[in-house]
Amino acid sequence: MKPAHRISEPPYHTDRAMLEREVVMEAFRTGGPGGQHRNVTDSAVRLLHPPSGVRVIAADSRSQHRNRETAFARLIRRLQSLNRVSPPRVPTRVSKRAVERRLAEKKRSQAIKRLRAVVRDQDD
Repeated sequence: MKPAHRISEPPYHTDRAMLEREVVMEAFRTGGPGGQHRNVTDSAVRLLHPPSGVRVIAADSRSQHRNRETAFARLIRRLQSLNRVSPPRVPTRVSKRAVERRLAEKKRSQAIKRLRAVVRDQDD
């Protein structure tokens, strides 16, 4: 009988209301092309999630509100991937044919190594 795999509660919350309380939000000016609007407005958003150490930046739009929504969506996606628990690996038995192949290969290499040995005369 296989042991039951018990899934516990994920370590990080992905609920938006909880995240808004946990996250440190910072607005800043982004660089790059975009003209006057980009150089004067603090429209880029950086979210830092201290419990996980995940940092997300969104500077896609000229609107800070839209960038904030985008950043929260990215943060939720990252936290969901961190919360994912892979099932435990169950090792499989090596097939009989694989064992036979491995032993045959060992015999071949053994024979080759024997041929490399120094030949000594029987007279000595």
